[in-house]
Amino acid sequence: MKNRIWIPISLTLAVLLIDQMSKIWVKTNMMLGEHFNVLGQWFQIYFIENNGMAFGMELGGEWGKLLLTLFRLVAVGGILYILRGMLRSESTRVGALVALSLILAGALGNIIDSVFYGPLFGYERWFYGRVVDMLYFYIWQGFLPSWLPIWGGDYFIFFRPVFNVADTAITTGVAMLLVFQRRYFPADAAPVSTAANEDSSSPTE
Repeated sequence: MKNRIWIPISLTLAVLLIDQMSKIWVKTNMMLGEHFNVLGQWFQIYFIENNGMAFGMELGGEWGKLLLTLFRLVAVGGILYILRGMLRSESTRVGALVALSLILAGALGNIIDSVFYGPLFGYERWFYGRVVDMLYFYIWQGFLPSWLPIWGGDYFIFFRPVFNVADTAITTGVAMLLVFQRRYFPADAAPVSTAANEDSSSPTE
């Protein structure tokens, strides 16, 4: 456990540092709605803020905002509890630790915005801060072919959501768990009971 504990600690701190540095830079150097190109028009830094979840989704109303922040805090507590158990198990895969650490770092990054940014930047009280988003991949826009079901003929922008480093970490961690679930949690990796260990270690008569 002592050797592997540095995986979640270092990864979480690194993601948090990049996330918060990028958000504070955008917040202190750009006006809301301002944007500029990074790699042509398809990748932009576009400063927006939202009251809710990842990729600009929201949970409506003042109580919705508070409940979302409290849910994030509870979720972080659950992730920390799971991480503690995983670190104690010798069968835990490094990839699983990395994935869960990314989810933890992303959740903490957006919690910092929600809890502290309101009073820090002087626009709202504790727990009601807005999450800073800035990564915008403006890859393609235009009218979809009319033969497509449901959306055929509609004007479409890909990729529309504006997000941040924390959102990216959460999405990456969840994707890793989904794609590599069988590798990270193989059926034959179940812990052996203490009684079984004692029986197997006793000398054969």
